[in-house]
Amino acid sequence: MNQAEGLHARPFSNIYVEEVVKDASETLRILEKFPRAHVIYIGHYKDVFNRKHQNFTAQKQAPALILAKKEGTLVYKGAPVCQSFGHEHFYYTSCVMNCLFDCEYCYLQGMYPSGNVVLFVNLEETFAQVDALLEQHPVYLCVSYDTDLMALETVTGFVRRWYDFAAARPSLTIEVRTKSGNFALFEHLKPLGNMVFAWTLSPDVIVQRYEHHTASLDARIRNIRQASKLGFKVRVCIDPIIYVPDFWRLYKELVQQVFEEPVTIMDASVGVFRVSNDYMKRMRRLRPECALVHFPFVTENGVYHYGRELSRKMVAFVKDCLREYISEDKIFIWDGDEI
Repeated sequence: MNQAEGLHARPFSNIYVEEVVKDASETLRILEKFPRAHVIYIGHYKDVFNRKHQNFTAQKQAPALILAKKEGTLVYKGAPVCQSFGHEHFYYTSCVMNCLFDCEYCYLQGMYPSGNVVLFVNLEETFAQVDALLEQHPVYLCVSYDTDLMALETVTGFVRRWYDFAAARPSLTIEVRTKSGNFALFEHLKPLGNMVFAWTLSPDVIVQRYEHHTASLDARIRNIRQASKLGFKVRVCIDPIIYVPDFWRLYKELVQQVFEEPVTIMDASVGVFRVSNDYMKRMRRLRPECALVHFPFVTENGVYHYGRELSRKMVAFVKDCLREYISEDKIFIWDGDEI
């Protein structure tokens, strides 16, 4: 595909398939959704995903899809920079690598060498590893940290599969986090006590300027209200907080907008922007024009952040705004003290 064709290509116009999964039922089901895609068979997903000299930002405009089998450990201990929401046994899993969205501050662009999307079709093996953990203790599991599963639901159906899996396992709690406007799935589900749907929210100016291809702020808040009315457990994530001009007014208005109509929120997450040193170096190379990632951050214990004083002020302000609507014990914060 030449450069001119690439500029006009649609996402998943090219699909790479590992030979080992080419006959898997999940692979065949997904390929049926893209009858006009160019399918290329490969030995291993890293042959494509980890190639040198890739252009991440260009690939994000029309990413290829890579269908693969994930080997080894499939469920990981939650990272210290992530919220555990008070759960002792906090884990995450990545059944998809990369995201359809293109947020300029996203750590994935520092973590991955490619803007393409890898979909691991052997989800049953991940289920087996979760079951093994459940034999030892309850599990709190985040399934969409390294992607946005809701945005990919029409392709993967993975959120529905996690829902069915959780429905039979009361000692498992699952969080699905999203910036998507996809709400169709909720019309076919009943609320589960052990499945949390979390929407990440930013002031509208940040959404428009930095969160490319995501649902609008209005659409996300509308979905929050609809899910709440249907009885789903809903979490609001104002995380990461981004320091921008007129910060205090923008974030106060954001919280007011969420609650200007009656809505039942299970809890809220508040956290300042933070990213590892190595990831930030790559992000700055990729985004030389982005003022957000070139902010004069403090680096501490391998993490870039705004510094403890500014971080605490920002988090305390947003927390105070939320306390008008949510009890303090339902507000979980990350303000840099954990570094």
